[in-house]
Amino acid sequence: MASLNVPGVEDRDEAGLSAPACRAVTDEGDVLLLVPGDSAAARAAAHAQDDDLAAVMEITDVAPVSVPHRIRGRAWVAGWLTPVRNDDRSAAALLLAERHPVGELLGIGEALRPDAVPGLHGRAAWMMLRLEVGEGAVDDLWGAESVEPDAFAAAAPDPLVAHEAELLQHLHTAHGEQVRGLCALLGDRGAVCGQRDRAVPLGLDRFGLRVRFTDEAQRSFDARFDFPEPVRDIAELRRAMHTLFEAAAR
Repeated sequence: MASLNVPGVEDRDEAGLSAPACRAVTDEGDVLLLVPGDSAAARAAAHAQDDDLAAVMEITDVAPVSVPHRIRGRAWVAGWLTPVRNDDRSAAALLLAERHPVGELLGIGEALRPDAVPGLHGRAAWMMLRLEVGEGAVDDLWGAESVEPDAFAAAAPDPLVAHEAELLQHLHTAHGEQVRGLCALLGDRGAVCGQRDRAVPLGLDRFGLRVRFTDEAQRSFDARFDFPEPVRDIAELRRAMHTLFEAAAR
């Protein structure tokens, strides 16, 4: 989930529909955002002309499985907001459509169909905005850290990101006992895992699997199970998971 805040500009949309419908990062590290044309951010950007309009995008990462405390982390990207104009509109619209195929392009340089975005029916127009990144920060399960613009631009998506939700749900429903059996790899800490404890796969990336263990008293702790080496695709993930489950069974 993402929200866009322009300091000093009040957004009266209590339904939350002025949040970016979709977003994408350009090769240069700018963030492209598709927002309703009547949103506070769109109005402020349109009236700012060439003035610098400070803005902050907040991203909330929510676990795709049911666990206590489902928010896995938050990220903030601060910078300067401008409308995407003229010749840049074509490339921006195509990039947004490629990363988020939520509708058809009305034409070269035009935004996505308003009625193609679930839950946003009836919005009359859309505006594409560009957020030039000045600084970023992340606070998640691994800790808090600032992110420089160069590092943000150079970052690449994890190869499992598009499949993570489906994979976690599959592990939870089809391999629940094997996931709970991973506590055998935790040494003394794993000895506290009881037969009635819940084990829910919380996060998955190329480096490993994170599981949240919860006992009958609703006390929870997270454990990270690293793969022998980073995986590059689903085939390598299957082998890595098989290795983890085999090690736990022994």
